[in-house]
Amino acid sequence: MTRRLLDLRCYLVTSGTDRRTVEVAAAAAAAGAGVVQVRAKQLDTRALLALVVTIADEVHRANAATTVLVDDRADVAFAAARTGAPVHGVHLGTDDLPADAARAMLGPDAVVGLTTGTVELARWADLQADHIDYIGAGPFRRTPTKDSGREPLGLAGYPPIVAATGLPVVAIGDVTPDDVADLMSTGIAGVALVRAIMQAADPAEVVRRVLTGCPTPTPAC
Repeated sequence: MTRRLLDLRCYLVTSGTDRRTVEVAAAAAAAGAGVVQVRAKQLDTRALLALVVTIADEVHRANAATTVLVDDRADVAFAAARTGAPVHGVHLGTDDLPADAARAMLGPDAVVGLTTGTVELARWADLQADHIDYIGAGPFRRTPTKDSGREPLGLAGYPPIVAATGLPVVAIGDVTPDDVADLMSTGIAGVALVRAIMQAADPAEVVRRVLTGCPTPTPAC
């Protein structure tokens, strides 16, 4: 793995395990999505590894600048990278491998993200800033994709989280392109989308709409 220039403005979290999942990930990358996180909690380890490698290869062909991460599984990210696949790191939940252990496994150049969603969790993440590159924070609004057990943050929930950490913050939770401008005004670094891209008739167009809300990467964008 080599250290990435991390562009968090438009961050795709995949859903599904079929060929369309791969194609949507590649289309999003080609349109400028800075990160593709492969999420397939239902797969066993070998099947997940195969999916990660396939998506990483297709995303790399579409846009070599797009960062590919694995949801939860640092071991799968390690195994995929060991095959030579362009996989760059892991996104961890609070119950997954500790960030320092994931960093030790994946190396100093890997990208390590961490799920949060409260000011307290953001502060906890900040204590681990030597091992973490960014945090996800949500849900923005309720979503059937993932039940965090936390109340939705809404727009008002993001400024306190941004203020609680020096790490870049990515908003997630039923975000749509229409939300981007308002969310970016809270100081976050980007938005993560699942259904808005994965279920779109034209995923690339959704990515382009998101990027119009934050045309160049900046400390707050």
